[in-house]
Amino acid sequence: MKLSDKVAAEINSIKSRYQDPRSCLLPSLYVVQKADGWIAPEAMAAVGELLNVPGATVKGVATFYSMFRHKPMGRHLIQLCTNVACLVMGAEELVDILKGKYGLEPNGTSPDGRFSLVIMECIGACGTAPAMLVDTDFHENLNEKNIIDTLENYK
Repeated sequence: MKLSDKVAAEINSIKSRYQDPRSCLLPSLYVVQKADGWIAPEAMAAVGELLNVPGATVKGVATFYSMFRHKPMGRHLIQLCTNVACLVMGAEELVDILKGKYGLEPNGTSPDGRFSLVIMECIGACGTAPAMLVDTDFHENLNEKNIIDTLENYK
């Protein structure tokens, strides 16, 4: 797989700011994910070639961090917290609502490709639980009504 010219140019721009190419591995992987929605194994290899970093190193970094996705995702990524505070405040019921309304299973994508759901261990919003991120937008104090109202804004 060849990286697009735009992605390669952006990675090369990032690379120019670092003495050691391994230092720009995280932002380079983020550039690929932003462009493609996920990081394919072939894209990892292409990043490794561009940065002159071993493929095993690239794969190790890409698979270590939970922020990187390794399969195609929906247009919008829902990251729903189910840690203790969110669980006690109804996060489990919200997962059921997402299943019923959108056919969305944890670590899955809705049949229409609109949403992907990732269950998060904690997003640091215990005082306003339950909470979620949709793409990079933070939503808190969720309940059955406002989670659907919120998601309807994401087309």
